[in-house]
Amino acid sequence: MKKLPLLLLFLVITPLFSQELSMDLLKSMQPRNIGPGGMSGRVTAIDVVNSNPDIIYVGTASGGLWKSTSGGIKWQPIFDKEVTASIGAIAIQQSNPSVIWAGTGEGNPRNSLNGGYGIYKSLDGGKNWKSMGLEETRHIHRIVIDPTSPNTVYVAAIGSPWGVHPERGVYKTTDGGKTWNKILFVNNKTGAADLVMDPTNPNKLIAAMWEHKRDPWFFNSGGEGSGLHITHDGGETWKKLTDEDGLPKGNLGRIGVAIAANKPNIIYALVEAKKNALYKSEDGGFKWKKVNDKSGIGNRPFYYSEIYVDPQNENRVFSIYTYVNVSQDGGKNFSQLMPAYGADNGIHPDHHAWWIHPTNGNFMIDGNDGGLNITKDGGKTWRFIGNLPVAQFYHINVDNDIPYNVYGGMQDNGSWKGPAYVWRSQGIRNSYWQEISFGDGFDVVPDKEDSRFGWSMSQQGYVSRYDSETGNNYTVKPTHPDAEIKLRFNLIPVPCILEVNLFINLPTKA
Repeated sequence: MKKLPLLLLFLVITPLFSQELSMDLLKSMQPRNIGPGGMSGRVTAIDVVNSNPDIIYVGTASGGLWKSTSGGIKWQPIFDKEVTASIGAIAIQQSNPSVIWAGTGEGNPRNSLNGGYGIYKSLDGGKNWKSMGLEETRHIHRIVIDPTSPNTVYVAAIGSPWGVHPERGVYKTTDGGKTWNKILFVNNKTGAADLVMDPTNPNKLIAAMWEHKRDPWFFNSGGEGSGLHITHDGGETWKKLTDEDGLPKGNLGRIGVAIAANKPNIIYALVEAKKNALYKSEDGGFKWKKVNDKSGIGNRPFYYSEIYVDPQNENRVFSIYTYVNVSQDGGKNFSQLMPAYGADNGIHPDHHAWWIHPTNGNFMIDGNDGGLNITKDGGKTWRFIGNLPVAQFYHINVDNDIPYNVYGGMQDNGSWKGPAYVWRSQGIRNSYWQEISFGDGFDVVPDKEDSRFGWSMSQQGYVSRYDSETGNNYTVKPTHPDAEIKLRFNLIPVPCILEVNLFINLPTKA
């Protein structure tokens, strides 16, 4: 991961000068981390050893898989040698916590998601991994292990949002991953977006199937393939639930599902439909009723459709989306759980992963676009994990200062400026880095004559002129001559030719 910028740089240099490049030139070059140390990146999956919750595994969108044995104080990367760094799901075999399953390919199909290469298994707590197949599934969002028969594992493959292919749906192995059977398939555009198991009956599972398709100019969420399916015989047979069972009529979109561990007959489903709503079953999934269709249940279902229940309190429900909202009355009403981003001790928005201790509902871990946060008092206070270096830089650039500065735009974490090196023995400090623009950061183009000024790009066509000394920024955005016509912009702007600047401005030897 750390060698990627060097690799990209040399890939650009070669065609510019049409000369053969020897990889021997890289042998003596050692990468070094220059920051920014206070930023993290998108967390996509969390699991914890129940018998020893100091052991935490965290999957990220493009930064691989990380492990802590100190409750989140220290971390080590444990997936760097594999062919992909995008993690969609993690599952620990709680009866033998040395066995870890990792599903690759982020499960939230934004424009810039990274693809996976199947499912992996470790027998030694993440020291070594073995590919266990399903390489063509592209994106795996859930892994469920049968607690009574740990060689039986279920995988919810969401599939590629960019293509139409049959390698999606629910898969099952009964021999620890040696062979797989696809036990639930709807069509080539429909993948499994969620999968839960009844904690008192491992043969009972509920799968949320989701038809979706992404192209550069549009995203379609929903269709005839979407819906809830339930099995009582380990996937031998499935029943699709319909409006006759209490779910909404018409085509559905993405659905998140949660079962109350203390009362497994109580099940919640967050359903994307013509009118998004939270549905509830009190008879184990046979009949459903709508309990809430207000805005506090969530938004942007394609990006987050996660719902969880306190294992000790069936009425305490968490909706994980732009914010984290909690209900204390079985989903009828929700309120915001944690302080908003920007407030004192605020938590970064856009939440994708959640873990609750099975016997202590006050102990929770949250994964979002800004990293990882831990609470042990039910969400009153949160500890930000600042040492997970998984920020997602779209592009980088440099200026002509001596020492020169490095610039970059990060996914949902703004655009930043920091020194490449300093003439001080203590090295680069976090305080030397400066956020020069907000939002999703992309390209940054510093003024080559005066690095105080420059331009930065953000989502939906915005470009900002920044002053790094005063903090004064103003934005510009193209408009149509006819004010009634609105222009369309992709989330990710067309990049500038920054790689060429990277080469031209590097110091050279005579």
